[in-house]
Amino acid sequence: MKSTFENEKNAADQYKKGRGAQINTHNRFLKHQVSKEHLEAIDDWVEPDLKTQHIEIFPKTLVNKVESPDVGMFYSMNPFQGCEHGCIYCYARNSFEYWGYSAGIDFESKILVKKNAPQLLRKFLMHPKWEGLPIGLSGNTDCYQPAEKEFRITRKLLEICNEFNQPVGIITKNAGILRDKELLQEMASKKLVSVLMTITSFNEDLRRAMEPRTTTGKQRIRTIKELTSLGIPAGVMMGPVIPGLNDHEMPAILEKASEAGATFSSYTFIRLNGAIKLLFHDWLHKNFPDRADKVWHMIEDGHIGKVNDSRFGVRMRGEGNLAQLIADQYEIYTKKFKLDHERMDLDRTIFKRPGQQGKLF
Repeated sequence: MKSTFENEKNAADQYKKGRGAQINTHNRFLKHQVSKEHLEAIDDWVEPDLKTQHIEIFPKTLVNKVESPDVGMFYSMNPFQGCEHGCIYCYARNSFEYWGYSAGIDFESKILVKKNAPQLLRKFLMHPKWEGLPIGLSGNTDCYQPAEKEFRITRKLLEICNEFNQPVGIITKNAGILRDKELLQEMASKKLVSVLMTITSFNEDLRRAMEPRTTTGKQRIRTIKELTSLGIPAGVMMGPVIPGLNDHEMPAILEKASEAGATFSSYTFIRLNGAIKLLFHDWLHKNFPDRADKVWHMIEDGHIGKVNDSRFGVRMRGEGNLAQLIADQYEIYTKKFKLDHERMDLDRTIFKRPGQQGKLF
């Protein structure tokens, strides 16, 4: 029999550093799949390629109408599918199964690049019935993930939005947004853009495990400070709040964001829907074996005995005593640090198509 030390060493050797997910979960849309269930079961098993692949795709549409009433946007567009940031809790993992991949390692190593996104956006904005409603960038995967540095699709989308005076709300956790600060400053002068920076932890050990290919929490604070110093309105998103891991950091994150110039905020309570439940459970026990069960039960407590709730209005806040405690804490500190302001009211009245005058709606 193998000793406990040997088992622990084997587990450590098999841990995929630089990736959030440690496994590829079953894709519910595929009828035939091969998976590795036990270490000794398959002699010639080939492990998934961890090297990031960029796969160019050419979809027919880009801008999506958001049907969910509790996400704070009516329309969204995503230049990429899949996200190299590798955040283990990311709700977008499930949607990656529609493309024929796993929500696990595939999601963060096979990045689908929408090369024709700028052309699709221009075509959409030229439609005579479009009236310049704000569009979220991104509503699914991070528009400033590492692939953006190479492909610059987000930059091209913003240039088109600036040309049309199309308002945009950006959510990201990457300091790469600063590459476009001059363009964003020009858009902000016309009240066409606001930025929501996601910060989940200042604990680098936790961040490296939970969000392995993202910028540090401190760097995100510096990004907020630089954006706001240029007149670009910015807020902070603490999402998700995970009891037993980062919930105690909420006051510090909100305070530092406020000091950096943030004027609004938001948060979500963790929910583990679909394949994310399996991925997070595996990740949690591999990274925090000493408290994995406690954290899991606390998440269940926040969803009345489950780790997920799909009901609109409840799913992102949770319910029960623990969820209410976090909600009360959030309310106290957003008021204390003056982060309870409404997001900047983006101006849709100046939207115009090239060659046309602005039109009031």
